[in-house]
Amino acid sequence: MRSGNTTIDVPDLVDRARGGDPRAVARLISQVEDGSPQLREVLAALSPYAGTAYVVGLTGSPGVGKSTSTNALVTEYRARGKRIGVLAVDPSSPFSGGALLGDRVRMQDHATDPEVFIRSMASRGHLGGLAAATPQAARVLEAAGCEVILIETVGVGQSEIEVASAADTTVVLLAPGMGDGIQAAKAGILEIGDVYVVNKADRDGADATARELNHMLALGERRNPGDWRQPIVKTVAARSEGVAELVEALEKHRAYLAETGLLATRRRARAAAEIEAIALGVLRSRYGSVHGGPDSPLRRLAERVAAGEIDPFTAADELLAES
Repeated sequence: MRSGNTTIDVPDLVDRARGGDPRAVARLISQVEDGSPQLREVLAALSPYAGTAYVVGLTGSPGVGKSTSTNALVTEYRARGKRIGVLAVDPSSPFSGGALLGDRVRMQDHATDPEVFIRSMASRGHLGGLAAATPQAARVLEAAGCEVILIETVGVGQSEIEVASAADTTVVLLAPGMGDGIQAAKAGILEIGDVYVVNKADRDGADATARELNHMLALGERRNPGDWRQPIVKTVAARSEGVAELVEALEKHRAYLAETGLLATRRRARAAAEIEAIALGVLRSRYGSVHGGPDSPLRRLAERVAAGEIDPFTAADELLAES
């Protein structure tokens, strides 16, 4: 099997990644992003290491400081001796399809730390704030021994709620003076957040933003005794203020998930979504040929439906049976 014109030695790459070789990690993620012909082999080799990392997703409107907060979280977790992986999803270049922002440009502090793996991933038009290959890339970082994986969404607006299905804990960031209370209600992020952060808390209006958010969360409460109550943490990520408190909130949520069994439930749901996405991708590629020439299956079935010979459901069944 080949990726481009190069066959890779998957077991060797995985062994090197397990040993902390950053080049091996980067190459495995490239295999994932590029949809390599060896992708099945790669994922099969990574499977034994699944479920070992704590995955935290960070989302929020543009300008709230997601990258700065991610950088500060890496610093705090490293101070606690953790190996960290970061997947920073960026908008895509309309020319190359690659990420417009560079990981080392945004996180220079950690670029040379061998215990930190940072990767910018291009969204490539995928909606929801994540790249389509994000779950598989997280598997690579997990196999590389990362104890905590931070996934930072693209930051393009109200659609970035997909991160909730890709993470164990979802952090929603807001900032004062940006109308984020209204944005929160419109974007539906009150439903996806496990921990809320009011960043840039040194600015005027930070307390008001926290109060408004707390009020909105209270209005939407349908909790039973023992249910998780989303904390609101105020930070100034650029100065690492409040970041230790944020990590404590994350660790409390992680413990809550483990104690209640929700951690396993969320991970099963994540695996189901990943399986579904792969299966749908295979179906799309399989049916790419049905739009072919005049003798294509779809064309023949469409003529029969238009003529009233069969109904569209029967036609769809026949199309599925032919593929």
